[in-house]
Amino acid sequence: MTKLLAAGIIYPISDSNWVSLVQVVPKKFGMTVTKNQHDEMVPTRNQNSWRVCIDYRKLNQATRKDHFSLPFLDQILEKLVRKSHYCFLDEYSGYMQIHIAPKDQHKTTFTCPFGTFAYTRMPFGPCNAPSTFQRCMLSIFSDLLEERMEVFMDDFTVYADTFEACLGNLSCVLKRCMKTNLVLNYEKCHFMVIEGIVLGHLVSNRGFEVDKAKIDVITSLPKPAVVWDVCSFLGHAGGSSETLARSPDLYPNCFKKMWILSLTKHRYTERQIRLLTRCRVGADSINLGN
Repeated sequence: MTKLLAAGIIYPISDSNWVSLVQVVPKKFGMTVTKNQHDEMVPTRNQNSWRVCIDYRKLNQATRKDHFSLPFLDQILEKLVRKSHYCFLDEYSGYMQIHIAPKDQHKTTFTCPFGTFAYTRMPFGPCNAPSTFQRCMLSIFSDLLEERMEVFMDDFTVYADTFEACLGNLSCVLKRCMKTNLVLNYEKCHFMVIEGIVLGHLVSNRGFEVDKAKIDVITSLPKPAVVWDVCSFLGHAGGSSETLARSPDLYPNCFKKMWILSLTKHRYTERQIRLLTRCRVGADSINLGN
């Protein structure tokens, strides 16, 4: 809170009609490489920072919704695959690089043990924040999209078929960032690499596949005992469902049946547990490439 206040991102306020509660959660920041249970080296994010989360549910209920569409995951991945070189860029506190109109700042008011404050920059939580941010990024890079880069929120992927072309595309993107005062987080940027993680998928000149670290999480989940155990599985596997659905026999049926089971109110039978086990084992053995 002290850092946000010193940076002018929040300010003290006492006369707002909107007050929301705050919670601070761990934030993953930076990358390292660790071994999984199969003795394979996989990239993992470090947790060495904190994120301030505001409960804006009451504000969101009263907000007129912005229905600007976010890009579809499969469309982005199809454009990125089979390139020779990539640059993966990440904005530094992306949302907070967008200013809030002074007349609306009081709506972001939150209370915490240190006092009551409001934001001057866009925080996480307001329902229209993702649409506002994506529209802004597309406006900034509109002439570079599809040919030189792809943008999903604060993640930029620059690509090309040759090293020289990728370097030229990177130069154009960095110049645009400088021109528009967009700040990048160098600790989360990767330059001139032949593969990397984009939206939970590994992209390269071979195509795309689900991030191995995500599959390790799915296969290591404990046996289900109650509804929430299956909900946990569906939550972890949901981000990979598009790719996993490429298995015509296993995943469409398993996900459909498991979703029905998750709506029940009782403990699971041995037959139902075997269904979950089949999905978990399948996630580890199936060909995940596109």
